[in-house]
Parts: sequence; C-alpha cells; structure tokens
Amino acid sequence: MNKELKKRILSSIILLPITLYFIIKGSFLFNFFILICFFISVFEWHMMTKNLLYKIFGLLFLILSFYTIYKIRNDFPNGYNYFLLILLVCVSTDIGGYIFGNIFKGPKLTKISPKKTYSGMIGGYLFTILCTNFFLGNSFKSITIELTGDIFVLIILISSISQIGDLIVSYFKRLSNIKDSGKIIPGHGGLLDRIDGMIFAFPFSYLILINGHY
Repeated sequence: MNKELKKRILSSIILLPITLYFIIKGSFLFNFFILICFFISVFEWHMMTKNLLYKIFGLLFLILSFYTIYKIRNDFPNGYNYFLLILLVCVSTDIGGYIFGNIFKGPKLTKISPKKTYSGMIGGYLFTILCTNFFLGNSFKSITIELTGDIFVLIILISSISQIGDLIVSYFKRLSNIKDSGKIIPGHGGLLDRIDGMIFAFPFSYLILINGHY
C-alpha cells in the first residue's frame, strides 16, 4: 500500500464520521457545516481558476448547488432520506470508479482526465448498484426509500451526473494546469476534488424532486 493511499484511507476514516454526524443532526449544525464547505469550495475555485468569466460562473453555480443541498436536506418531504441516497450514490460511484479503474485499468475514457477509464466508469455504476441495493433493498434499510424501478433509474441518473461533474471539474483543473483543487484533505487534495460529482448531482436531483417525479 503506497503512502498516498494510506493518507487517503486515514483521512476518510476521520472525515466520514464527522460528516455523517452533521448530516444526521441536521438543524443549525448541518447548516453551519455546509456553509463552511461552501466557503472552502469558493476559495478553492477562486484559487484554481484564472479566467474571470469562469470565476463568476463557478461562483454562481456553487451558490446554486449549495442552495439545493440545503433545500433537499431541510425543506423536502422525506428530504433527509433523499439527501442520504444522493450522497450514497455519489460516494459509491467515486469509490467504485477508483477501485475498478486502478485494478482493471484499460482504455482511457477521455483526454480531459487521463486517469479516468471505461473500467472505472462501469465500476462506478456497479458499486453504486451494490451499495444502494444493500442500504435500500433489504432488512437493514438505513434509508427508508423503497428500491423501485423508478428509484433505480434515479440512482443511475445521479451516478451519471456525478461522473460528468467529476469530468467537468477535471477539465477546469487541466485548464489551470493543476492536479488537485487544493491540499486541505491529505491524500485527497482539495474539497472540490471530493465533492465535484455532488455539486452537480444535487441540483439535478433537486429539479427532479421539485417537479414531484419521486
């Protein structure tokens, strides 16, 4: 196990319980948590992007994204469970892509992000299906949403948007000739490196939920 992977695992072990604590507690604690994440993301985007138009567009998009995160968690019927579902899909997509991509490697998905492979993309979908089936589809039921055909389609769509979001942020990092958006999380890089898929997945999910499709 290389040094970077050890840092990545240790950081995840520390940060995951803290993040879940704020999400589960909700109320002002959750709002405070996402506000801190918002300011860190804005700072990283500002430092990462040199083009003024991109800076402004990215700032507006981050405002929209974090607004939808706030609304889904606090104001939607069954919002807590949908929030957890979206989070689970994004995290499992990211983990599945990382694991499968490193094990199977194979053809590159795009020049935008040289480390992204077709095996990683497929692995992201497969691992997401396994995780959501475990948390929604059996007696454990941490998330009280029934795994129906419609929810399965939603899961695949969120996973797709998450992967697209990852590629979009990778594109802007490539434009800026940098590997990571920051150094705040050892082994992971910046906060934007970890939530790049989420900041696209939550607005997408918000539009679907606000139209009453689920």
